[in-house]
Amino acid sequence: MKNFDVAVIGAGVIGCAVARELSRYRLTIGVLEKELDVACGNSSRNTGMLHAGFTYKPGSLKAECAVEGNQEFDQVAEELDVPFKRTGKLVVGFTEHDRENILKFKAIGEKNGVRGMRMVTKEEIRSIDEHAGGEFAMYVPDSGILDPMQYTIALAENAAKNGAEFLFGRKVTAIDRREDDYLIRTETGEEIRARWVINCAGMYAPEISEMLGYPCYPTKGFKGEYFVLDKKAGKYLGIPVYPAPNDKGGFMTHATPTVDGNVLVGPDSYVTEDREDYSVTKDHLDGLIEDGRKMFDHMESQYFIRNFAGIRWKRYDPQTGEILDFLLEADEAHPRTVNLVGIESPGITCALPLARRAVAKLVERENPAPNEAFDPRRPGIRRFSEMTAEEKKEAIAADPEYGEVVCRCESVTRAEIRQAIHNPLGVHTVTGIKNRTRATMGRCQGGYCETRITRMIEEELGIAPEDVRYSREGGYMFTGKVRDDR
Repeated sequence: MKNFDVAVIGAGVIGCAVARELSRYRLTIGVLEKELDVACGNSSRNTGMLHAGFTYKPGSLKAECAVEGNQEFDQVAEELDVPFKRTGKLVVGFTEHDRENILKFKAIGEKNGVRGMRMVTKEEIRSIDEHAGGEFAMYVPDSGILDPMQYTIALAENAAKNGAEFLFGRKVTAIDRREDDYLIRTETGEEIRARWVINCAGMYAPEISEMLGYPCYPTKGFKGEYFVLDKKAGKYLGIPVYPAPNDKGGFMTHATPTVDGNVLVGPDSYVTEDREDYSVTKDHLDGLIEDGRKMFDHMESQYFIRNFAGIRWKRYDPQTGEILDFLLEADEAHPRTVNLVGIESPGITCALPLARRAVAKLVERENPAPNEAFDPRRPGIRRFSEMTAEEKKEAIAADPEYGEVVCRCESVTRAEIRQAIHNPLGVHTVTGIKNRTRATMGRCQGGYCETRITRMIEEELGIAPEDVRYSREGGYMFTGKVRDDR
């Protein structure tokens, strides 16, 4: 039986941020995750925006953490070696009602402390980005783009470097409060003891909340579908282009460049009851094409390489239907617990500010000693595609496997794949390698390199082909041989 000072339940971006903040102290930390890697849920199924904070109610936890998280992110990205671009954002309008809504949320942003917002004309829109739509717009210079998977991985690896232990494939099924600790039971039959429990379970946070003795807070799933456009379309868009927010502050389909040069178009929004219904549908994708063309004039089928869906699980009032603020609570009735529920967009932007507030609840009571060896820095895998010609020569001289390209679309080398296989978290799935290197994310979507990556996993780890998993427990790449070797 494993024993920890603190058990963090969930290894999405919030759980990994909490683990990193906890590792600033001399604590034993265990992170329990039902999947085989971090960021397997909605932390990886989003637009990858660093939000500025102009659509959130002044004084709310969302607004406070969004502005704080935005303004500190240049330093965070530098410490964790994650790709980030402070691109700014255009919020475009076509009608006078759009203008009214934009101005309303501009005023909200100013109350929240968002910096530098200004209205621009159609001509100014074109000078900022000639391919953006709109008759007028609000320009928000502090907005930015990042890779949410790389960010979550970096938080987790930094936490692990500073002492946190990640336990994958441990779905929590029960939590028993005892006099001095909590006994956590998992689907594997394993039992884990912890003095403190922090609920960062994302879409399953209401269930964990109830296990801890808090209410099972009602949440509602708002599903959105996306198109991923090839990098050939990426050269036409340098800034996120959003439509005017609706009367409630929500956005419909928008066009967003990624830090790697693709374009995301989406999401739309509709209610779902299924926690993990990530299917996409023709009707919704057709709607994305129609709406996306209003934002981005190169929304063309020749550029479509993939689609996906994400779900924002929002806490709401069942009496009024009102969407509620993030919930972060801890009280004497539920000793040595911190409960986070309804953490949806802008959760990526808010992750570290929320983590600091969650960990402060523990520090106020326990006053743990600082971890004097804490190192905030985490070096990522060096990308061959981003090196200069001279740097490539030097890299190949130091490690000849930098000279063998495995993923042609994204120019990912054998050296990068090998580093990803031996990652600090011990993740060995094919999607785990994909999320750390971008291999299989190009035009052919793994048609050339996926089998080569699988073979490398087998060789590097000394495992049988039948033991290689694509992403999840039970999701095996192979079930046996097609024919006997004779």
